[in-house]
Amino acid sequence: MHEDHQALSLPVMRHRSSGKGLRSLLVPSLLAAASVGIANSAGAARPLPADTARSAAKAASSLVLREPLSGRLSPGQVLSLQLEAPAGAVVRGNLQALGVVLDVQTPDGRHLRRLSQGEGVDHAFTWLSRGTAKERLVLRTENVQPYASTAGGMPVVQGGHSDAPTHAAPSPGAYELTITQVLAPLAAGHVPAAEIEPEPLRSPRLKALQARLAQGGDSRGFWQEMERQGTPLIEPWDAGHQLVSFVWRGAGQSVRLFGSPSGNHEPLQRLGSSDVWWASFVMPRDARLSYGFAPDVPAVSADAMIQRRAILSTLQRDPLNRQSWGRSADLQAVQDRFDGRSALTLSKAPPQPWSQPRAGVAAGQLQRHWLDSQALGNGRDIWIYKPQGWQQSDAAQRSLLVLFDAQAYLRQVPTPAIIDNLMADGLVPATAVVLVANGADNARSRELPPNPGFADFMGRQLMPWLKAQGIAAAAERTVIAGSSFGGLASSYVALRHPQWFGNVLSLSGSYWWAPRGESPNWLARQYQQSPQLPIRFYLDAGIYEGARGGQAGIRETSQELGDVLRAKGNKVVQREHSTGHDYVHWQGSLACGLLALTGREPSSERLKQQVAQSCGL
Repeated sequence: MHEDHQALSLPVMRHRSSGKGLRSLLVPSLLAAASVGIANSAGAARPLPADTARSAAKAASSLVLREPLSGRLSPGQVLSLQLEAPAGAVVRGNLQALGVVLDVQTPDGRHLRRLSQGEGVDHAFTWLSRGTAKERLVLRTENVQPYASTAGGMPVVQGGHSDAPTHAAPSPGAYELTITQVLAPLAAGHVPAAEIEPEPLRSPRLKALQARLAQGGDSRGFWQEMERQGTPLIEPWDAGHQLVSFVWRGAGQSVRLFGSPSGNHEPLQRLGSSDVWWASFVMPRDARLSYGFAPDVPAVSADAMIQRRAILSTLQRDPLNRQSWGRSADLQAVQDRFDGRSALTLSKAPPQPWSQPRAGVAAGQLQRHWLDSQALGNGRDIWIYKPQGWQQSDAAQRSLLVLFDAQAYLRQVPTPAIIDNLMADGLVPATAVVLVANGADNARSRELPPNPGFADFMGRQLMPWLKAQGIAAAAERTVIAGSSFGGLASSYVALRHPQWFGNVLSLSGSYWWAPRGESPNWLARQYQQSPQLPIRFYLDAGIYEGARGGQAGIRETSQELGDVLRAKGNKVVQREHSTGHDYVHWQGSLACGLLALTGREPSSERLKQQVAQSCGL
């Protein structure tokens, strides 16, 4: 999940010997052949001159803090690496790779944790080390969808070429791995005292367990009950609310709740001296959110922000919650307990009838392209999805969805399936999807907050390029969309280029953003000062995204923007839901936003009721 508004981003320290960075390393002709297998590695590396092989083997035998390790793996090749880290250390790093995944394994090859999927962009990772003797890092190749074209429309030569542009498409198998921090746990005498205000026990079931423990009983029956019915523990409260108790079994010192309604990495309390840890919240019956637990996060620093980020080292799904989210609903694609999140859906949560692939609904064609921008000094993936029937549909009736954070809206949110289902129900016209990936080197945090250069890339390079590919629709049928910083960017790009974008679909947009020294909601002031523009808006925010800690909140600033737009005469559909900053909600609201902006009248009473129940439209 993106946490732009509450600072869980992981900045990566860069120490490069060349200003070109990984862009040059990923171009096949410039690759340094440093992929030499060591310590149980499988697969044969390409023959190297003796001096080069010795140098590469030395570099690959162990990872050195802040020294990038780069190279290229051949298909089927595996590279094992060791890192000198004490047991209990929080390790942070960064991988940029295409078709190369990074795992933590035991020395005998048992999988422990997937750190990075190797999707062609920078990916920051964090894990809790078991110690040098008990783990190894493993890089290995996986099949990856090839590029259909470069920015100029010429086929990409997957085997390499000598005249690649500066920001050429990544080459499959190329990687750059950097360990940025190894944070050893603090000695006992230096651990900051935990500040936890005890909450009264409100759960009837937990009160009954407390009474049993006081009489000398144990928690075995309680945990057997939780295994049968699943967690969290949900109990009645009043007509509009339920009491939700998140429970964890058997931590040593502490448990933190990631994704709690408070949004503040809520600590769980221990029930006496038992193995039951709990935190309870009174929540609206229509709440939906994802969450995870972080047991025994080590104390690694007195710096509050560094310690806050350490939660990612042990963050994992709820083992007793059968409703997982993030890779697949049935857990088939989940790699380990650290992969994905657990989902909470209360009894009155709006249905999400279009969010999963349906049997009998034909899929369209998904292509991966690479678009190089000399103006931005980088390149990025552009994914284009053409649903079934797009080519045959009336060009004057087609719609177009342009969506930021491509990997999230392909892997975490099944955007193509959402479009397929909406079209199958006759609720939207033939709609192509363009998913815009983020550039390397933390480009997201530079480009998505209002950035004239990036907005002009969208309006002056991307959209004309798409039109040349036959992917275009009139502005009134083109939707630009995103979540978090992506929602903010959508509103800004439309303001700067309304000739392309006549609709904005913003999910938890980060409208608190402002240039340094200015008050929050800078973008609302820009719309207030501009002429009225023919742009329609769908603005969605969660009730758990309010202001806290002296920071402006997404909930309040979204409402302020909506007020400004309505006063200007823009059509605005605004929604607040019982959720937080969360893809598990956004996958439903993406469909609702499309229905509000480009939807068609439902053709049956059943569909009419479905739209009303799901979207309030």
